[in-house]
Amino acid sequence: MPPKTLHAAILCSPGVGHLVPALLFGRRLVTHHNLQVTILAVTTTTTTPTAQSQLLTPFTADIHLPVIQIPAADISSVVSPAAKVVTKICTMMRETIPTIRTTISSMDPRPDVFVADIFSTESWVIAEEFGMPKYVFNTGNAWFTGLFTYSLVLDKKVVGQYVDQTELFEIPGCKPVRPEEVVDPMLDRDDEDYRVYLNQAIGVTLADGMLINTWENLEPQSLQALRNNKILRSIPVYTVGPIAKKYEPVGLKTEVIEWLDKQPERSVIYVSFGSGGTLSAEQITELAWGLELSQQRFVWVVRPPFGYDKEVSFFKSGHSGEPNSEPEYLPEGFLTRTKKMGFVVRSWAPQVEILSHTSVGGFLTHCGWNSTLESISSGVAMIAWALYAEQRMNATMLTEELKVAVRPEVLPTKKVVGREEVEKMVRCLIEGEEGKAMTEKVKRLKEGAEEALSVNGSSYISTCNFVDDCWSRIQQSI
Repeated sequence: MPPKTLHAAILCSPGVGHLVPALLFGRRLVTHHNLQVTILAVTTTTTTPTAQSQLLTPFTADIHLPVIQIPAADISSVVSPAAKVVTKICTMMRETIPTIRTTISSMDPRPDVFVADIFSTESWVIAEEFGMPKYVFNTGNAWFTGLFTYSLVLDKKVVGQYVDQTELFEIPGCKPVRPEEVVDPMLDRDDEDYRVYLNQAIGVTLADGMLINTWENLEPQSLQALRNNKILRSIPVYTVGPIAKKYEPVGLKTEVIEWLDKQPERSVIYVSFGSGGTLSAEQITELAWGLELSQQRFVWVVRPPFGYDKEVSFFKSGHSGEPNSEPEYLPEGFLTRTKKMGFVVRSWAPQVEILSHTSVGGFLTHCGWNSTLESISSGVAMIAWALYAEQRMNATMLTEELKVAVRPEVLPTKKVVGREEVEKMVRCLIEGEEGKAMTEKVKRLKEGAEEALSVNGSSYISTCNFVDDCWSRIQQSI
């Protein structure tokens, strides 16, 4: 019998998409596996204390899950303002190591186990200094992880730019990757972002174990490939997914939910591009016309196009109120013409609550893995509209392998998706036989996800194995 409660520190880099999975996984370790967990959240000055508090409260209010917010180091003198996002995040995490070290050394009790996301692997030096086993927490899927780790081999094998190749990239044991599907840092091998990405991959291979936000029945082929991956030195791979928010009714209904309550079952398409997804002005126009032409009900989370710096007051209250001022990047009269069939929300909406609503029959999504899992966990089929990061791979998995989504013929990042194609995809998902078939498939995936998380399910057992491995490594180090 272990003499004390195991204490795990989970370090996450800036960004809601990194923090939320850490909070959810931390909750699960506390509530289902009797661990003590401390979240070490590196935050930037762009996050206000109020916004941070509102984000944390739903995860931490009812259990002991302390969150220590660590201010990110100023990197303005270290990287160029033009540096890409992976470079900025990894540099920020590296430069913050002294503060992270000080934070951990002052904790009482000090953590026994160190878990960090893929942007934070340079902090392994802290784990080694304090004698903690170290685990990488990969919030993406297994296929992406296969490409990520095998990039170290592809870097030596492939001559020239990846995007200029004509052959598929073969990853041992995994589905091949098309040149146009590679992750953002691989788009330009001459950019600093690519070198940082390769360094990330090396850091992952130095972990004592890997936690992946997927489950055994979702990606059996890719998971087997990872476990046979020589680059990973046979480090254990633990499936702990799906780690995704669940809808739990609290408080008063928002206006968008009240609107959804009045719509028929499976009749609404939900449109959102995540916390970081923006479109061009031309694409917003085509998307708006496509939604209108489809004559299907919709909820659309609208953000200004990139490069747009004007603040426009959208509505007094959602789409059901009269417009204060119609944004110039929406087609003239759009809000008036669609006010009976659509509900437009500015910037943010309660996504999990919307996806869980019985009137929602489809999700037009940027294919971020968090949003993808929320859709699967709600049994909602998708239109896969990939924008950045590993989303192109996610879109391929959803459409070709899992067959729970449709997608534009050409990547939206390469060509504006026209209104006719938008109309066709929306109608397919909400009205068509193909959409019904995809909905049945995604409902089976939902059931599989629930089974994986249940007691004695694959992800539950895998998490138990992770905890056992932590104890084993701690005992060996004594």
